[in-house]
Amino acid sequence: MSAPSRVALSADDYALSEGGSRGIVELCETGRLSATAAMTTSPDWPRLAPPLLALKAEIAIGLHLNLTAGKPLGPMPRLAPSGSLRGLGAFKPGSGAAAASDEIRDEIARQIDAFEAVAGMAPDFVDGHHHVHILPAVRGVLIETLCRRYPVGKPLVRNPGDTPWRIFRRNHETTKALGIAFLARGLAAELAAAGIPSNDGFAGFSRFNRADRYDAELDSFLAARGPRHLVMCHPGHPDAALAARDSVTLRREDEWDALRNRYDIEDWLWYPRRDADGRILWWA
Repeated sequence: MSAPSRVALSADDYALSEGGSRGIVELCETGRLSATAAMTTSPDWPRLAPPLLALKAEIAIGLHLNLTAGKPLGPMPRLAPSGSLRGLGAFKPGSGAAAASDEIRDEIARQIDAFEAVAGMAPDFVDGHHHVHILPAVRGVLIETLCRRYPVGKPLVRNPGDTPWRIFRRNHETTKALGIAFLARGLAAELAAAGIPSNDGFAGFSRFNRADRYDAELDSFLAARGPRHLVMCHPGHPDAALAARDSVTLRREDEWDALRNRYDIEDWLWYPRRDADGRILWWA
């Protein structure tokens, strides 16, 4: 029997707050993470980017596409008529999001521009805040944008869907995982047809309940791995800015502590390396 695949462990929400970002950098510095994705809609992104970019030889750095929280980088009259994004409800059937492809396309471009202007490189991967990138009104526009912008060396796109067999084997937040898998149906084939790399295997769904030991949750995320398994996490140090911008606060400290002290992490964590052109060699 072949050995279980290495796991790419990626922290969401870099730049959402200073404390959260500092915690992510600390984990990256000590070899406890494979990747993190930055929210370039955060006004703190330019200020918080340098310590992360100093580690780009050791971690993958991506774009955490945000179309659901806070303020977009530019006008979105249909999806953010008041100037603030309206959450996933703006993308429900009948919401009119399908008619907003031009403003979605423009905002995706603005967020990539904001990443590249600070990072001096293309994002190594793209995922979505609240998994917004897999929704019908967004995914096609995102794929089209990446293909046009990056004819070679396309960023990986995170697929948060997994097979029902793997989801049931993990037996953790099964309903949530199955719901996201349903929304992500067809995404793997669409990415493959566009020549965009992706993961095969995904976990990390949490209740964000402090009564649940994160170490035990992580054990379930590592079970039933796909051949290119990716796990999302949300570690960091809570602060006032985080509390003002997101509902997941103190639980981030629990995740940080568990990852910082995880005894076996070097046995399963995937550590990135780059080719001569600076592109991440995924799962190599």
